[in-house]
Amino acid sequence: MKHTISVLVENKAGVLSRMAGLFARRGFNIDSLAVGTTEDKDISRITLVVQGDDYVAEQVTKHLNKQIDVIKVRKLNQGEITRRELILVKVQVTEEQRSQIIDIAKVMDAKIVDISHSTLTVEMCDRPDKIDLLIELLSRYNIQEVARTGTVALPKGADIV
Repeated sequence: MKHTISVLVENKAGVLSRMAGLFARRGFNIDSLAVGTTEDKDISRITLVVQGDDYVAEQVTKHLNKQIDVIKVRKLNQGEITRRELILVKVQVTEEQRSQIIDIAKVMDAKIVDISHSTLTVEMCDRPDKIDLLIELLSRYNIQEVARTGTVALPKGADIV
């Protein structure tokens, strides 16, 4: 099972490095990691996705709470969050395939952000499962490169992390 954890930290050098060291020492694997400043420039939000049972998520949360630069840690419930990822996929195409890729992009609400004689680059921002579907649909073509961000997430409604 995948668990999404939101961590508010002080926005200063070395915080992410210390957290990565913690994960390495404890043997926790990170499926996804996204970091960015919040509405307060002195605070960053780290969104982690970890694979494992509830015990693993609990241990990750406990260890993060012990870190000096950590302000707040919260495990987000999957059904109660809005989450997004961004992906860029460069596909090598022939003239005949070009319109097929464009059609897939339209159906998936993706954008063509770069066109050359031999490639198309598709951009999409959506839920991770829809990103996976886009990759699956494009996999029958010659995918050259993929750049995918980590998941970013916030609780739905008036709830605040």
